[in-house]
Amino acid sequence: MDKPRFSVIVPVYNRIGEVEDLMASLEAQTSKDFEVIIVEDGSTERCEEAVRRHPGVRSKYFYKENEGRSIARNYGMERAEGDYFIFFDSDCVIPPAYFETLARELDSNPVDCFGGPDAAHESFTTTQKAINYAMTSLLTTGGIRGGKVSLEKFTPRTFNMGFSREVYDKVGGFREMFSEDIDMSTRIRNAGFSMALIRPAYVYHKRRIDLGKFFRQVYVFGMSRITLHLLYPGSMKPVHTLPALAVIIGVILVLLGIFVSPWWLLPIGVYLAAIFVTALVLTRSFVIAVKAVPASMIQICGYGTGFIKAFFTKIILGRGRDIQEEILIRKGK
Repeated sequence: MDKPRFSVIVPVYNRIGEVEDLMASLEAQTSKDFEVIIVEDGSTERCEEAVRRHPGVRSKYFYKENEGRSIARNYGMERAEGDYFIFFDSDCVIPPAYFETLARELDSNPVDCFGGPDAAHESFTTTQKAINYAMTSLLTTGGIRGGKVSLEKFTPRTFNMGFSREVYDKVGGFREMFSEDIDMSTRIRNAGFSMALIRPAYVYHKRRIDLGKFFRQVYVFGMSRITLHLLYPGSMKPVHTLPALAVIIGVILVLLGIFVSPWWLLPIGVYLAAIFVTALVLTRSFVIAVKAVPASMIQICGYGTGFIKAFFTKIILGRGRDIQEEILIRKGK
């Protein structure tokens, strides 16, 4: 069997249903020039049968003890045959023409490292679609994840990311840390490799279906931004501070609205109305637009409070992981 051009690497932990959907979407690809490497990271509910049920996919299944998703990805890369390593999360569904599109784009515009946007499939729940809006809208995240207008330089992330074997040979694998994909992208860029957003190579990302879990996820994202700042001084951009500023301003406006005048609540009302209207226009669904309002508030408040806590504890008080430890992580020790 010829060597595949692409090696798809997916770390998995107790996600049988998600793997079933992912494998079905990979089996439906119009181009088959890829292999799939599923690395089961110590799951108590193994997905091997879900992988085997799709013989139309050239696949490899590995089970290992639980060590974390970064180590699982590295484990997969060590066993990959392709010229490019592609990374999806287990909760992604891949459009049928993804690899055909990716191959065409790379042939016309070769690049060392790349990523694509994510979107909400029509089969997703209204809550998942609302969360997708909250994670991709210019009004909530500065468009960082949406693949359209963005306030930050594009950074590939592991729900839809790829790089060449040459990159791996020079930069090495992922480090076990929060926001490990941003760390990896930063190391790749610092090593002088080219990087690009391939807009047509999008994936459907299911996101969280529970708003409580969504809050915990974005809270960790906010905290990890401070870790990345300590690792890479100068990497923090104004867009990264906006949720924290929004939380602080929001608290001030609420207090003024309670103790001074209700008119101080007007800016918050205008902002929430803007979220509702833009979500309604983009999704054409009243239900999704209604759910997008609390989802967006959770995204902003979760990320913002995580950012504020980490900034206060790690930078102001110097507690938790100290700068020396960050430097050791930077050096891969």
